[in-house]
Amino acid sequence: IVFMVTFPAVIESGSEAKLCVSLLKPNETLQLTVYLLYNNQNRTLLQERVAEEFHRCSQFKAPRVEAQSVQQIRVEVKGKHFLMAETRKVMFKSYNPLTFIQTDKPIYNPGQTEFELKATVFNYLSKCIMVKVTPAPSSDYTLKASSSDEQYSSCLCANGRKTFRWTLVPSVLGVLNVTVSAAAEPSQTVCNNEIVSVPDRGRIDTVTRSLLVQAEGTEQTKSQSWLLCPQGNSVSEELTLPEDVIEGSARASVSVLGDILGRALKNIDGLLKMPYGCGEQNIALLSPNIYILQYLESTEQLTPAIREKATGFLKSGYQRQLNYKHITGGYSTFGTGEENTWLTAFVMRTFGKAQRYIFIDPENINSAKKWLISKQKSNGCFVRQGSLFNNRMKGGVSDDVTMTAYITASLLELGQTDPVVRKGLSCLKLFVNSRKTTYTTALLAYTFTLAGENEIRGQLLKQLDRSAISGDGRLHWSQSASEDSDSLSVEISSYVLLAVLSTDKLSAADLGYANRIVSWLVRQQNPYGGFSSTQDTVVALQALALYATKVYSPDGSSTVTVQSANKETHSFEVNQNNKLLYQEKSLQNVPGEYSVIVNGSNCVSVQMALFYNIPTPTDTSTLSVKAKTEGDCKKNPQTLSINFTVKYIGLLDSTNMVIVDIKILSGFTADPSTLKGMPLVERVDSKDDHVIMYINKVRDKELNMIVRMQLLPVKNLKPAVIKVYDYYQPNDQSETEYSSLCA
Repeated sequence: IVFMVTFPAVIESGSEAKLCVSLLKPNETLQLTVYLLYNNQNRTLLQERVAEEFHRCSQFKAPRVEAQSVQQIRVEVKGKHFLMAETRKVMFKSYNPLTFIQTDKPIYNPGQTEFELKATVFNYLSKCIMVKVTPAPSSDYTLKASSSDEQYSSCLCANGRKTFRWTLVPSVLGVLNVTVSAAAEPSQTVCNNEIVSVPDRGRIDTVTRSLLVQAEGTEQTKSQSWLLCPQGNSVSEELTLPEDVIEGSARASVSVLGDILGRALKNIDGLLKMPYGCGEQNIALLSPNIYILQYLESTEQLTPAIREKATGFLKSGYQRQLNYKHITGGYSTFGTGEENTWLTAFVMRTFGKAQRYIFIDPENINSAKKWLISKQKSNGCFVRQGSLFNNRMKGGVSDDVTMTAYITASLLELGQTDPVVRKGLSCLKLFVNSRKTTYTTALLAYTFTLAGENEIRGQLLKQLDRSAISGDGRLHWSQSASEDSDSLSVEISSYVLLAVLSTDKLSAADLGYANRIVSWLVRQQNPYGGFSSTQDTVVALQALALYATKVYSPDGSSTVTVQSANKETHSFEVNQNNKLLYQEKSLQNVPGEYSVIVNGSNCVSVQMALFYNIPTPTDTSTLSVKAKTEGDCKKNPQTLSINFTVKYIGLLDSTNMVIVDIKILSGFTADPSTLKGMPLVERVDSKDDHVIMYINKVRDKELNMIVRMQLLPVKNLKPAVIKVYDYYQPNDQSETEYSSLCA
């Protein structure tokens, strides 16, 4: 049984605080109780009787205190055969704000959406005061009185509060700061039979609240990356916008780093702008931390600050991953159902490497290996259990070959050469000359390189060289001539790069060949340093880290000059003191053409990124989504039901895991509970103004689902978007809009 309770260590007096409770893998019915022990009294914050996995977040009101006060929160878990209690300290901090700004939600559309801004003023004094509330002027939004009789001065007596309202219309995109001041003013007015007073201190209180204003439609991202070396040649990039771009939504930037892993290091907690609520996604976001740490450590660039940040992610990721472990030692995507061989090998390999940087219980590695061994046949091949993450990896030979290569490579990476590895290699040798996919060939080449089987390695690399796609000094591979999968091409090319670089006898010709692969790979990076999905990001960053280690030089410097056709110029200096520093400048001429030239002695990583919004596309790929809304406009608050349908029309039997991302309308709050427990729905999360659904797979039958919402006051409401996409092939996607019937 595992339970976790989270709450703030410091809570402001009288404020609302969040308490989250998780109970994992209960083996009997349990009574879970959370108490606040305050001034020798017990206050029950949460009490539940649970017999299965349990997750709950709730709010509780902190007690009022005059000064700082340390109290306790106690958790008790009781069952017939189980009893556990834990107590932790919590500090309640006295804080008496005069003003509090409230909005219905923090994200809005510009121009078309009006919403109510509230400023609530509190009087913690023992006497009455006259309060005047004034919003700061801004060109980013317009404010008007919410009604003709709204007054912005008011009497406020001891322990009283008053809420003032405006109608706010944003006029720009991006982060918008709203500032409101409340001042206690002299007045002859009698309040509650008492003459108002003016305090000696704290007569004025000012509060700023940030809102994010987003463009309507769908955001598009285009990025172009280069690994540029100072050879006197320049590259150019034309930033173009489509005719239907949403006005005011376009923004562009250029960024420069002296290290090809610098971009990933900067965004180590956000390499992918994708959800990560399952076991494979969690471990895939954890492992790049290890490759970056290994690279920085081997090149003596690892600072205490970077180590602390990366190991912090490793520790939290390690704890999360244990939620997906089975009692057998294997792991599954959501911690339920049958174990998955691919995921178990991935976890074993990652935990084994993470041991250098954080504490990993050796039993978690050993039990995973034991479970994998139980899946090895007498001929040395491993039986595949559970689905491959990306169904386009499947090829002309048995999937057991690909699985055996992956597991054997994982064991070799951990330095293991026991009979399990030798039997795995014997199995793989049977298929070296068989017809196989490019993916399997690349993975086999890497596996036999790690095993030191140079003759077989050379044979496989020659096969790969014949199928390579070359042009403009770059080199990459795809699954087949007809296969259009950026994600799989990145992964295949990364395995080839690993195979080329992992030999003990690395030649200058090998490095030149590797450089051509790296030149292609960096062009596929997203603006955050990752790639299009999880698996390609993991393997590519592992390969790029190994390349960066092989070519690292502690000397030299370079100057990067970026110039537009109308002479907008930006200059960046890169040297050994700032190689890992992320340098970025906004580009003003969009659309427009820019040239980039590098002078000096070191290669640099340069990227241009363009973001803009377009109306929600209506065309579909192999996935489609349709939505219709029903609601009661007379009810207060208004309610809305979204009925949406997801369908797959591709050539394969089914999709990979599918994500449904429902953006919530401005002013609405969603109740996603109706989605939980539906067929094929593995998990439902709420984050910011989105509801995220994980669907195991979609076949050729329609999936029908409903999500319900409630409305808070917003005028001129605009549609929101539902997006559905294949997690491992994000280009397979579809979008549709929905809106309120009452708008």
